[in-house]
Amino acid sequence: MTTRLDVAEKRTATTTLPAPRGRTRTGRPARRTSAWTPWLYLLPALVVIGGLLVYPVYQLGLISFLEYTQAQVSGGEPTSFKGFGNYTALFTDPQFWQVLLATVLFAAACVVTTLGVGCALAVLLTRVRALPRLALMVAALGAWATPAVTGSTVWVFLFDPDFGPVNRLLGLGDFSWTYGRYSAFALVLLEVVWCSFPFVMVTVYAGIRAIPSEVLEAAALDGASQWRIWRSVMAPMLRPILVVVTIQSIIWDFKLFTQIYVMTNGGGIAGQNLVLNVYAYQKAFASSQYSLGSAIGVVMLLILLAVTLVYLRLLRRQGEEL
Repeated sequence: MTTRLDVAEKRTATTTLPAPRGRTRTGRPARRTSAWTPWLYLLPALVVIGGLLVYPVYQLGLISFLEYTQAQVSGGEPTSFKGFGNYTALFTDPQFWQVLLATVLFAAACVVTTLGVGCALAVLLTRVRALPRLALMVAALGAWATPAVTGSTVWVFLFDPDFGPVNRLLGLGDFSWTYGRYSAFALVLLEVVWCSFPFVMVTVYAGIRAIPSEVLEAAALDGASQWRIWRSVMAPMLRPILVVVTIQSIIWDFKLFTQIYVMTNGGGIAGQNLVLNVYAYQKAFASSQYSLGSAIGVVMLLILLAVTLVYLRLLRRQGEEL
């Protein structure tokens, strides 16, 4: 005798049977996804990237191997292949190594200061109430959203020896911040940190909020100071985030151009405040040595590419840990 339970079991067995290979459960033939289907979806983006990135990089590398000056641009002389001659002239130029060293040191100072200010303010955001926290976030995001040219112009006005309010408040008289090499670099560093720390602050603050409050409370109950809590508890747990913001800051600060060019009037007196980006601009456009400027651009591209590969590797490792 067939019971209702037997009928239900039969229905369940028939509905859970897998569909035949190559067909759906409705009996229709299954559609097979081609291996080229994902690439078809990516094709529009690849075309845009190829036009905006690959072709300019190709032209940059090509010009760096040619004799390409104003004479070739105007058609007065034919373009000739120079091989590694531009790179030889670049690497044997003492000014290039001075500018490279200045760029590395200045970028390192900007990165360290930006991380210090950003992390300190991120911790401060967790200690203040809602209204001061909102005011600080709005002010920081306003600095972050300010264009580089606008921010640089405002900072030059603030530190102007004749009309700027900073010298009056500090009692420095007509002291010119952009006249000396180190004072000019310090002024540019302040502006770079001012427009860069919000990224670090917001990112680290989000990471701190993700830390379980029980861990921080346990460290506080054990008598750890705020500095000890940051060094022994927060920093190890925030290491993936700190690595990401550090590499990102290195990329940004190494290719700095606008702040140096605007605030030091093209690199300072006698080129004392040159960095690689401004140095390449002067060689390519001020001196009409386009091939030499392209060689500097290729060197910068290779350096930043190496940093970017490290950045992507760290991101991948972070994804594996998560």
